Amino acid sequence: MNEKLKKIVLSYSGGLDTSVILKWLQEAYGCEVVTFTADLGQGEELEPARRNAEMLGVKDIRVLDLREEFARDFVFPMLRANALYEGQYMLGSSIARPLIARHLVKIAQEVGADAISHGATGKGNDQVRFELAVNALDPSITVIAPWRQWPIRSRLELIAYAERHQIAIPKDKRGEAPFSTDANLLHTSTEGKMLEDPAIVAPAYVHQRTLDPVDAPDEPEIIRISFARGDAISLDGEVLSPATLLEQLNLLGCRHGVGRVDLVENRFVGMKSRGVYETPGGTILLAAHRGIESITLDRAAAHLKDELMPR
Repeated sequence: MNEKLKKIVLSYSGGLDTSVILKWLQEAYGCEVVTFTADLGQGEELEPARRNAEMLGVKDIRVLDLREEFARDFVFPMLRANALYEGQYMLGSSIARPLIARHLVKIAQEVGADAISHGATGKGNDQVRFELAVNALDPSITVIAPWRQWPIRSRLELIAYAERHQIAIPKDKRGEAPFSTDANLLHTSTEGKMLEDPAIVAPAYVHQRTLDPVDAPDEPEIIRISFARGDAISLDGEVLSPATLLEQLNLLGCRHGVGRVDLVENRFVGMKSRGVYETPGGTILLAAHRGIESITLDRAAAHLKDELMPR
């Protein structure tokens, strides 16, 4: 690489892809790499990410629990806006990226790094989300996007690189994955490979966060959500933090088969993409918020809000 950098902060999941990226950054730029792993409620054990970073020689490893910040500062404001992309998608992945970028920039400024790196591919929306957010927060920071820059062009080449550098390869990563998954406290999204044909019904095992509505209880479960200044604050009279409230609603929505969406959407980069999304707690909160607005907003304000939201 021609560019001389002092230090890079990498958005690091601890998985195969970002472990290969970590090693490649160390080789290509010859500088220290700081890893940052965000706990957004994805339901995974994050200590393996710390151990993998240690095995690859990283000295500065950051693992942060951002669940409350995610729910309070990103999910709840989004729900106040009744935000839905193309009428269905609740922005489960996209709303998390600016939060990750915020902490990447904060860490970069703290440790004196002059670059940030991410693992987003060159054909999805995440690269745009990360890079716009970083440029907005600190345009002096260089953004490195390995999937657009390195010579690796396939899964087989990625695995071969990992083998050459003795990077652990989980058994389930050696073949082509049937689909890709992204998860956080708000949702789970599944897309790609076997799901690319919209005529194919998603198999039952694709759904990880919601019971099939056919198997859900026939009797309704009545709950009461209280709001203050547009945000949910309690469930059945119990005051809860934003993340805890969302977690509880996720469990309720799961057992009642609430929150499944299967759609073909338009990506920002110009492609169409079929996605299967599960957003149980968010779907309940959105319905409750619309209910509050039906009582409190006059006709003109309600209609104007619905016109402005998609823009």
